[in-house]
Amino acid sequence: MRLTRIIATLGPATDSPEMLGALIDAGVNVFRLNMSHARHDWVRRIVADIRSLARQRQVVPGILMDTQGPSIRTGDVPAPVELRVGDRFHFAVHGHAVPPGARGTTVNYDGLVTDVHAGDTLVVDNGDMKMRVLATTPSGVECEVLTEGKLGSRRHINLPGVRVSLPALTDKDRADVALGLELGVDFIALSFVREPSDIVLLRDCFRDHARKPLVVAKIEHQFAVDHFDAIAAESDVVMVARGDLGIECPYEELPIIQRRIVKACARIGRPVIVATHMLESMIQSPLPTRAEVTDVANAVFEQADAIMLSGETTVGRHPLACIEVMDRIARRIERSGGANYHHEAELTQPRQKLVKSAVLLADELRAAALVAFTRSGQLPRFAAAARPRSAPVFAFCDSEALAAQLAILRGVVPLVLPSCTNDPEGSIEGALQRLRSRGFIQQGEPAVIIVPASNSQDRSADSIKMHLA
Repeated sequence: MRLTRIIATLGPATDSPEMLGALIDAGVNVFRLNMSHARHDWVRRIVADIRSLARQRQVVPGILMDTQGPSIRTGDVPAPVELRVGDRFHFAVHGHAVPPGARGTTVNYDGLVTDVHAGDTLVVDNGDMKMRVLATTPSGVECEVLTEGKLGSRRHINLPGVRVSLPALTDKDRADVALGLELGVDFIALSFVREPSDIVLLRDCFRDHARKPLVVAKIEHQFAVDHFDAIAAESDVVMVARGDLGIECPYEELPIIQRRIVKACARIGRPVIVATHMLESMIQSPLPTRAEVTDVANAVFEQADAIMLSGETTVGRHPLACIEVMDRIARRIERSGGANYHHEAELTQPRQKLVKSAVLLADELRAAALVAFTRSGQLPRFAAAARPRSAPVFAFCDSEALAAQLAILRGVVPLVLPSCTNDPEGSIEGALQRLRSRGFIQQGEPAVIIVPASNSQDRSADSIKMHLA
């Protein structure tokens, strides 16, 4: 069984019920909704379709809503503007026009004129073009083109090394988060996190909400890297968002940053996603490049919890093939071993140490399964962080909402078994029967069971058992 989880972003190529069902069957664990492009009516329909199709298949995938975040974008141009090295280009802020005779367009962020200074670099259209700031005025920014290209409408602007004054949550983000809470999405990703207070601001949006989504901190510029430890401590999940990160930081640093983040997450037991450009060529091609195969393999070898597809499954020609490629690479690399960063994990709680003992027992027995009954998700999270060598962690809980939040964890298969946490001891045989009937384990194979402490006021404690299926 594949341990690494797969996240697929949905879009025009994958939003039909037929394709959603095929993606679930192919092994997608979490579906991502990119709110930079998604309309609310589409989100309502797609969430309902995912859940209906998943229940038919008796699986519980997670749903991740990814906020757009504060984005600096160019205005509209009648036709793409051809720019050559040395050309001058003007960005005019709101209420002002491009000077007569000058080439330029508007920009949606008025603070650009105060945030940047002469000599700063603007990276436009996801790195396709670079410009140097020559001068700023109250009405706009004058730049010199450093790399030639075509500038179209509403292109994204990055400002490497510049701390912008944009808010952590825009009005659009707040409206999107409200929709996510209404629909009960399982994860909300915060784009362009700069510091821990940004995470706190997002949590404030659902502090009084009964069903709280887990917060995914997207690490996508240098300021987030500089404050990483504090951001990771405040968040529930971390995403290495390599698209903007590769623009904001020197590209040769990107593999080192990725490895450091994955290693730091392993140390504190924080789930981590590696995302962006993993199989980019497969947007058009039916096969990956050799470099892409190696990139995916590296993320699996580093034992990231999840690997993510973006354009490949939103607008790509071969979305199912992309899932199959990721699945095939992950299975092969998992058999060859991993980086084992979890050996440096900081185990600060007795429960963590007990769960690690269960994982070690499963490894020694070469157990077919590690079963955890859970009320809060803590036991399977600890088990996933201990990175079992081969045994999947079957997390039995009585809540579909909790099961969906566990779907992002490496090696965890969430299953809903009503009332199992009221009497976990009495639910063991029923859980094993469920695993046998679905072909997860065979009769007579060893299984390690983690049984949580009783809810009663007696002196019971968590326990570990070994059963033969």
